[in-house]
Parts: sequence; C-alpha cells; structure tokens
Amino acid sequence: MLTGKVISIKGQVVEVEFAEKKPKIFDVLIAKDDPSVKMEVYTSASPNSFYCLVLTDAGSLHHSSLVYSTGQPILIPVGKEMLGRVITTLGEPVDGQGQIFAKENRPIIAKDVSFDQVNIPKEVLETGIKSVDFFTPIVKGGKVGLFGGAGVGKTVILSEIIHNIVILHPEKNVSVFAGVGERTREGEELYQSLIDSKVMQGVTLIYGSMGENPAIRFRTAFTGVTLAEHFRDNMGKDVLFFIDNVFRFAQSGYELSTLMNAIPSEGGYQATLTSEMASFHERLVSTHKNAITTFEAIYVPADDLTDSGVQAVFPYLDSGIILSRNIYQEGRFPAVDILASNSSALNPDTVGQEHYETAIEAQTLLKKAMALDRIVALIGESELSSEDQTIYKRAKMVKNYMTQNFTVVEAQTEKKGVQVSIGDVVSDIKSILNGKVDLLQPEDLLYIGTLKDIESILASKQGPSVTDASVNTSPTISQNDTNKS
Repeated sequence: MLTGKVISIKGQVVEVEFAEKKPKIFDVLIAKDDPSVKMEVYTSASPNSFYCLVLTDAGSLHHSSLVYSTGQPILIPVGKEMLGRVITTLGEPVDGQGQIFAKENRPIIAKDVSFDQVNIPKEVLETGIKSVDFFTPIVKGGKVGLFGGAGVGKTVILSEIIHNIVILHPEKNVSVFAGVGERTREGEELYQSLIDSKVMQGVTLIYGSMGENPAIRFRTAFTGVTLAEHFRDNMGKDVLFFIDNVFRFAQSGYELSTLMNAIPSEGGYQATLTSEMASFHERLVSTHKNAITTFEAIYVPADDLTDSGVQAVFPYLDSGIILSRNIYQEGRFPAVDILASNSSALNPDTVGQEHYETAIEAQTLLKKAMALDRIVALIGESELSSEDQTIYKRAKMVKNYMTQNFTVVEAQTEKKGVQVSIGDVVSDIKSILNGKVDLLQPEDLLYIGTLKDIESILASKQGPSVTDASVNTSPTISQNDTNKS
C-alpha cells in the first residue's frame, strides 16, 4: 500500500510527503484513521511531497496523519441511470431517491476529443428570445456566454433558455446542469421547476454550491463535463450543457493557488488560469455524431469586462451576450447590450441573407443613434434635424421591441411570458427600419411579442397596417452606411 504523511494543512489544501514510491497526479488519497476524508493529488510541492485538494471535511486531519493512495482518480457513475438525478461533485445522490446503481464509472479528468473528430457547428438553435436569436444567434453544438455583473439577469436568461428548449422540447435532447459556486436556493428552484414541468427525467443536475469548499467548486465543472461527454459518445444523444457560474470556477482555482503559495499572474489571478479554462472548455465540443451545446453564465466583477477571469472565457465562445447595468436600470429586460454582444453565427451562410442584412442595418441604426445621444442630452431631441429625429426614434423603437416578458418570472411580474420565432423578429425589424410603424411611439413597442400585437393601436392612429403599409418616405439606413459598418 502506497502510504504518505501529512506535513502541512492550509484550509482545503494539504501537503503530503511520500518517502519512496510516489502517487500519480489526480489519484485519490484516503486518511488511514478516517476513511471518510478524501483528497486528490493536485501538483508537486517538492521532490517528495504533493499538494492535495481535500474533497471532504478536513477536521480530523492533523500533522503526521497517515494517508494511503487508492491508485485511482475521482470516479463518478455515468449512464442512463444518471438522468433525473441530482448529484454532488463526487457523484453522490442528494435528491433523496436512494443510491445510484450505474453500470459504469468514469474519471472526471480526461483527454480532449481528437481534432479530426470535432465538428464545426452550423445549425442555428432558436431560443425564442428576440434579442438573442436576432443579434447573437446560437449555433447547435456551439458555446454561448452570458456576461454580466451581480443582479442584471444572467440566471433569469439561462433559466428561460432552459424553459424554452428543455421544457418545451424535452424529446430532442438530454441536459446537464452544473451549478458551480451559486446559491443553493437557485438550485432548488430549478430542480422543482423541472419536476413540475415533468422533464426532470431527461436532466442531470450537479451542484457544488457557494458554501462548498474551493476544491469541490473547482471540480464540479469537470463532473458535469464528464457526464455530458458520456451522453454524447455512449448514448448517442445531443446534449445541452448549462453551467452557472464559470467565473466561480476561475475564482475557486485562484483560492486554491493562493493556499499553494503559487505566484499569481500580472492580472492577479493564478498563473494556470488559461490552462484551467482550456482543460474545461476543450472537452465541450461536438463530434460528427452528436453535439454538445454549451450555455455559460459568467459573473463580471464590478461590471468590468476587462477582468482577467472574464477575458479567459471569451476565446472559447461562439456567441457572447453582454448584459448592461445601465439598460437594466432603464427597465428594459432582458438587459442585453446589443452593440457589445456578438456572435460568429451572424453571417449569411448560417442565418441567411435576409436575417444578416437586417441585423447589420439595425446595428448601424443603433450606432448612429448612440452618436446622437450626447447631442440629445445637451439640447434635446426636438433640436435634431428631421433626418436625425427619424433615426433616433427608430433606434428607440428597435431597442424597445427587443424587450420581452419571460415565462420563468411570471410569478414575479404577473405578465405572461412569450416566445417569438426568428422569422417574426426579422420581419418586424424590417418594418421598423423601413418606417412602416413611424406613426407609433417607441413606448408602444415595450414588452410586446410581435408587431401584430399592436395593429389595433396603428388602426386607432389611422395609419397603415404593419403588414401592408407603404414604405415611409423618412430617411432609412442606406446600403453604403451598412457596408461602412
């Protein structure tokens, strides 16, 4: 039996010395006097000692405690038996439904998929959320990040996507949700909503909540990835992978590196941040057989998108949805910053020529209106030229049209949630850009579903209908302006 001795304890990081034969990195060690204490060999501390991450309560450990190696990494159960269950980072059930009898166990640390097996996603996945589907379309098998500070609606959008894709279309996919460093209350609410919607049987939940030690929070993401990989490769399923919150994953790695006396990088985070992000994201890929579509919530500390922990996520995403506190305070929900958000899928080959051209024209309009904001703040909108007034008004219409009531917050807002098809969104934005609804006020477009919802308002103003009105003669965004953008 390979035996070592504890020589120092720093919170959840324990230094263990081995006199002769050494364990392998990622092997699980167990305390000889208390088998319930488990730790993972993480990295070498000296020629004869290793830093280990304590995965359980370390209260019974002390200097000179003896530990022995199991010779195996962290293993979790995988397979169809995991669907409908709630587990911990170590694969233990916490849903009160008894023990999990899985036929197979997998290590949570594994190699990436070989390059020749990776499939480039091209199919658009509709969420029913207007601002997301129109300006930052999501591709099936891609990765999308929701960036925002505290309380601007990241979890609400993530929950709405779960509702619109998982709950409304349970037959199409299996889903894995990894809660990394978030509130236990939110996890319980999600679990209950999935049960109430009778789709929990196609979902696996893994929780490493905010109150857990950093070692558990750090490994929760890898447990989720391992399950997603198994569903993709061994069960032939397309997988929806949700993680809330990726910043907490980076933060837990920082906490652990501090305990191991690692020299931080220039940005203050652990020097291994980039490789840790890569080891997590590079496994969440789609193969030629099945896809993993990843939805990530990323907390932005102090609303600073330049934070190193936030920047480390961007290179792996196909779509980045940026939430703005200013927009949130204006009362426009979801608080998506349209011009700051982006998607590699917004191109003619993926979304189609009409969608692409309409989105570019709308972005051009919003950029022109943003340039007019300072003038309006100083002298008022009425002092603008008639052409600029038209541009400014239509830009407000576009922004207000992108507001939407969500199903997951119906109990709080008492307003019925709506899902809107991308075809309707493209048609409505074209109507706004072409001046077909110029008789309306921007406020009329707040929290509507489509323009069909306000045809009665148009009729009362004795204006043309949304569908058959002639194009207004007011200025529009020219093709030259679009090309310049």
